[in-house]
Amino acid sequence: MVDILLEGMDTETRMKLLPKEQEVVKELESNGTIVDTFIKLDMSGIYMIVMAIDQDDVHKKLSALPYYPYMKIKIVPIRLVNSINQ
Repeated sequence: MVDILLEGMDTETRMKLLPKEQEVVKELESNGTIVDTFIKLDMSGIYMIVMAIDQDDVHKKLSALPYYPYMKIKIVPIRLVNSINQ
């Protein structure tokens, strides 16, 4: 799980980069890299579930995002657990 805080990005830059950011996020979702995203209530960043081998792989994959240079990233390693219906 990735805790992303956006820093140093003014509103004008955010809006300018938003369409490309959304496009790249959709691409990463469609190829299974991003499993889910949750926008923080204060709009300062997001929580994201990312499929990656290690922390370097997370950065490599997320570096395609236009917002990446403004991201303060904290990585919390987790495992996905499959539900078993009983």
